[in-house]
Amino acid sequence: MTAQVPINAWHWAGFIGVILVFLALDLRVFHRFSRVIKPKEALLWSSIWFLLAMLFARGLAAWRSPGESLEFITGYFVEYSLSMDNVFAIALIFSYFGVEKRLEHRVLYWGIIGALLMRGLMIGLGAALILNFSWVLYLLGAFLVFTGIKWGFSKQEVVQPERNPIIRLARKIFPVSRGFEGHKFLTWVDGRRALTPLALVLLMVETTDLVFAVDSVPAIFAVTQNAFIVFTSNIFAILGLRSLYFVLAGAIQYFRFLKAGLSAVLVFIGAKMLIAHWYRVPTALSLCVILAITTLSIGLSVLTEWRKKKNPARR
Repeated sequence: MTAQVPINAWHWAGFIGVILVFLALDLRVFHRFSRVIKPKEALLWSSIWFLLAMLFARGLAAWRSPGESLEFITGYFVEYSLSMDNVFAIALIFSYFGVEKRLEHRVLYWGIIGALLMRGLMIGLGAALILNFSWVLYLLGAFLVFTGIKWGFSKQEVVQPERNPIIRLARKIFPVSRGFEGHKFLTWVDGRRALTPLALVLLMVETTDLVFAVDSVPAIFAVTQNAFIVFTSNIFAILGLRSLYFVLAGAIQYFRFLKAGLSAVLVFIGAKMLIAHWYRVPTALSLCVILAITTLSIGLSVLTEWRKKKNPARR
């Protein structure tokens, strides 16, 4: 049996470097000019990111172990599933601010850069806490169960920029221009550096992503405590889902039961963490349960919408 390749700083730097190169090509070559992203193009890019994620999993199986490869895939689908609700929250933000379709890609692009930094810090902190205080896992498990139940009873959130502390702070420090100025985040107002409304949109997207990361990152720690796998699965899932945004955002009505499904996923993962001392749920079983719950909730949503369109009088 081949010895495992130890994960070191070069692997972290290499992974982040490759992702940044891909993002640079995305912005500077494929999307140099602001334009509307068509569904076919969005599906193509999402498929490319999915393929890259699976190739990465194949590499983990060869260089590390099949077990870690399975942990990566499970973590990937956990993040992918939980972040779907984040996509719909971002769609509401864009609608509230009246962002032009051609500008959405640029906001999502810089949102990914922020996600790299925020999630890297959260994962590093989480891994350090778990390594030094094993009881943190049980605390995270209880938090996920509570959050899952809360999600199950929560209603559709309303965009309220005035209640966002980051937005309020930004408005205090910088003036804000009256209208959008193309894809610019910064401009000049009365000789002072100012933010454009697009910058406020980016801040809203970043803070929304942070809120969702508080739920999704602990969920992946239920699968593995390997910070490298937690981070890479997070990033691949975010990149793929942000590409798929341009397809999903126009089909929100087809996902009416998704939030209930995601709440069930959170409760399952939290319960798994709470009983880990007595019984370790196999990673393969966790993956099957998560995929089954997510698929069932989406399937029921699509079926309900289809029946509603077929018979408009039916509620």
